[in-house]
Amino acid sequence: MKIDHIAMYVANLEGAREFFTEFFGATSNEQYHNPRTGLRTYFLTFPDGGRLEIMSRPEVAVTNNPVFRSGFIHLSFCLGSREEVDRMTSLLSSQGYEVLSGPRVTGDGYYESCIKGFEGNLIELTE
Repeated sequence: MKIDHIAMYVANLEGAREFFTEFFGATSNEQYHNPRTGLRTYFLTFPDGGRLEIMSRPEVAVTNNPVFRSGFIHLSFCLGSREEVDRMTSLLSSQGYEVLSGPRVTGDGYYESCIKGFEGNLIELTE
């Protein structure tokens, strides 16, 4: 068994699509639109085959959720090296995304950073 994909609601569907394609190399399918509900979605496929469904509806609003809450917390991308974690952290920071932690070696031995990404969603970058 494997997880097929993860889905997330966003207020700005095109902005989210651009974020993941520009910074993480995702490719996108054609937009799906359900005119009855207003739902619009894209499936984004990452180079390793992982998939993220981004979805928007008229009712979706950006919230300022605290970092420490129950539920899904972050998306994690394994970048393959410490140098790539450093590079991507620096790139995202230079584009205005807040670095919450790292790059650093965590207590359990991972080299990682955590970025407050598009619409405040947390993105973890690991080696």
